[in-house]
Amino acid sequence: MIDLRSDTVTTPDDSMRAAAADAEVGDDVYEEDPTVAELESRAADITGFEAALFVPSGTMGNQIAVRVHTERGQEVLIEGQSHVYKWELGGLAQHSQVQTRTIDGGERGIPSPDAIRAGYVEKDLHRPGTGLLTLENSHNSRGGIAIAPEAIDAAAETAEELGVPVHLDGARLFNAATHHDVPAERITRNVDSVMFCLSKGLGAPIGSMLAGSESFIAEARRVRKLFGGGMRQAGIIAAPGLEALANRERLHEDHENARLLAEELAGIEGLDVQMPETNIVLVGTGALGLSAAAFCSALEERGVRASEFGETTVRFCTHLDIDREAIETAVGVVEDVTTAT
Repeated sequence: MIDLRSDTVTTPDDSMRAAAADAEVGDDVYEEDPTVAELESRAADITGFEAALFVPSGTMGNQIAVRVHTERGQEVLIEGQSHVYKWELGGLAQHSQVQTRTIDGGERGIPSPDAIRAGYVEKDLHRPGTGLLTLENSHNSRGGIAIAPEAIDAAAETAEELGVPVHLDGARLFNAATHHDVPAERITRNVDSVMFCLSKGLGAPIGSMLAGSESFIAEARRVRKLFGGGMRQAGIIAAPGLEALANRERLHEDHENARLLAEELAGIEGLDVQMPETNIVLVGTGALGLSAAAFCSALEERGVRASEFGETTVRFCTHLDIDREAIETAVGVVEDVTTAT
C-alpha cells in the first residue's frame, strides 16, 4: 500500500528504534529525564527561543500556547482556514474559554497588517479585548503553502504594536524553512511562541515541541500537566525525536517528490492540480464527476491511499517513506481510476 494520506503515517527507522531502546530516562514531571531535557534544549536552539517543552501532540502544543497567552473571554484573532480553528475540536473554547474572531488571510493564508488592525478589539468596560494572534506556516488547508518570513514579520510586528502576543502553529515549520532556504529561527524571529511537530515530515513516532521564553515555558509546563500531558520516563519517545531532527536536512526530497507527483497528475485529463510549494498536493476531482470520497475509495482499492480534503478535493502528502518509484506507481493508479470513470 502506498500511503499518501499524510506525513504522520511515517514509521520509525532503525536508528529511532535503537535510540528509544537505549535512551537514558528519568521522571519528566520532576524534570529528571535527561533525554527529554536534551531534546527541549535543541528545539529551543533551532527555533531561536530561550526554552522549549516536549508535548505528546501538535494539537496539545497549540492549545497549551493559547491557554498561556490568554485570559478567559478574550478574543483570539485567527485565520479562518487555520488548523487551530478548523481541526482542533473547538479546543480554544473548551480549554481556554476564549472567543475566536476570524480574519481573512487571502490566498496565502497570512493576514495582512490592515486585516489584523481591523480585527483588533481594544479592552474596555464592555469588551474583553484581543488577547492573541495565531498564524500557521506551512499552511495545511492552503495546500502546504510556505509563507515568507517577511509576511510573518509584518503580521507579528503589527500585533506587537497593538500589544498582542503571537503564536505560530509551525507543525510543518521546517518544510516552510526548506522552501524559503532559511533556518527555522528566521521564520520564528518575531513571534512569541511556536509549535512544531516531530511526527510529521521529520518522521518521529510521536511528539511535538512548544518553544518560547523561559517564563512562557514554565507556565506551559503547568498547563501541560493540567491537560493530562505530564509524562514520566518520556526519554523513550524523546530519543527518536532527537534522531528526527536530522531529517530537517532531507525535506527537500519530499518537496521534489510532491512536485513530480503534481506535474504528472496535471497531465491527466479531468484533474485540477495545485502546484505544491512543500509536500502537499491538492487535486480537484469535480470535472470527473467524482466526489473526493469516491475518488479516494477507488484509489485505495488499487493500493494507494489519499485524504478527502473537501467535497471534490483530495490531498496527497509526500514523506520519508515515499520514494520516486512510489510516486510513479501512484500516478499509474490515478490514471487507471480516471480512465475507469
